[in-house]
Amino acid sequence: NDVLANLLPAEEGPSRMVACLDQGLVDAHPELPAQIELWAEANTHLVRLMGQVATLPGGEEAKNDFNVFNEAARVINDRGICRKSFVLAAGGGALLDAVGFAASSAHRGVRVIRMPSTTLSQGDAGVGVKNGINAFGKKNFLGTFSPPWAVVNDSHLLMSLSDRDWRSGLSEAVKVALLKDASFFEELRRLAGRTRTRDLDAMEGIVQHSAHLHMKHIIEGGDPFELSTARPLDFGHWSAHKLEQMSGFDLKHGEAVAIGLVIDMTYAAMIGCLDEAVLKSARCCLLDMGFTLDHEA
Repeated sequence: NDVLANLLPAEEGPSRMVACLDQGLVDAHPELPAQIELWAEANTHLVRLMGQVATLPGGEEAKNDFNVFNEAARVINDRGICRKSFVLAAGGGALLDAVGFAASSAHRGVRVIRMPSTTLSQGDAGVGVKNGINAFGKKNFLGTFSPPWAVVNDSHLLMSLSDRDWRSGLSEAVKVALLKDASFFEELRRLAGRTRTRDLDAMEGIVQHSAHLHMKHIIEGGDPFELSTARPLDFGHWSAHKLEQMSGFDLKHGEAVAIGLVIDMTYAAMIGCLDEAVLKSARCCLLDMGFTLDHEA
């Protein structure tokens, strides 16, 4: 598979690269570090892998302190990575956020190639321009806006996800469909049952369409760095971020977003800004996908 190799600038000669992988991804695919090393050996005209693949903690805990940020920054420093080099970051959205923050801070910006490994990161977080960690009790309080050099989605990686992580990214697909594409929302309603049976063909199409809509908004929406007060892609997120904290991050991001969407839509229906039929349809869709729309927090 030459997708990754084709993303590297051949005219620059071999680029230095470090690879930072999510520990959960390596646990599910223990062969992956060796595969990356073999890939680099087969493409020495394009890339020089600087040292062994680094394995770092993933999940929301990766963003709750500076440990992953510091370790990624240390790897970048110790292995001589510069602005003409690359950081290959593979894993869930939290790992991509923390490593991306370190890379965008080092030398004021090292080029990053993201390989998202969850439905949420492949359909949303991986294709955005945000990097960051949580601080002072606030989600993503510290961070940067820095577009990645490239994003590579490999649907094979989704098959090892837990049911919760498999489902989690679907709420972001529902969110962007409600905002941008009514026909896509109807397709999500139709496919909801197939997603619960872990139908990869159904999920692949959903993730691809979700990623496209998210990216299209960032590129064409007129506010890629979120300077305006109304940020459409944060629909459902004001409460979701707070719910994650209130639950001690027992709620995954996608699970909190599902609840947040219903909160926003319920309020909109109550003040007459949304047809209640749309609220009911969205709620049924999320339930059919397997989301629980309440939490003791």
